[in-house]
Amino acid sequence: MGWLWAIIVGFVLGLIAKAVIPGKQHSPLWLTTIFGMLGAIAGNAIARAFGVAETPGIDWSRHLFQLIAAIIIVAVGDMAYMALWGNRKKERQQQQRV
Repeated sequence: MGWLWAIIVGFVLGLIAKAVIPGKQHSPLWLTTIFGMLGAIAGNAIARAFGVAETPGIDWSRHLFQLIAAIIIVAVGDMAYMALWGNRKKERQQQQRV
């Protein structure tokens, strides 16, 4: 059940991060989910380092760290995706038009 929960949290964090980042992101949904999962892991580590990983009630500070980390990872990951695979997709589309 832990893996399913991690995928769900990563999916939600990835979608929120995509909505917050200005402009269009080109990475596919599965990659955005992985970026969101990495953001959750990094956010948990940062929250633990600041001593706010476990608080009474809802862990708003931990969730904020997760979201900020997910936004950064989604933005950087999307730039890397476009640098590695984005131009290839455009080239294939141009070749199909000819």
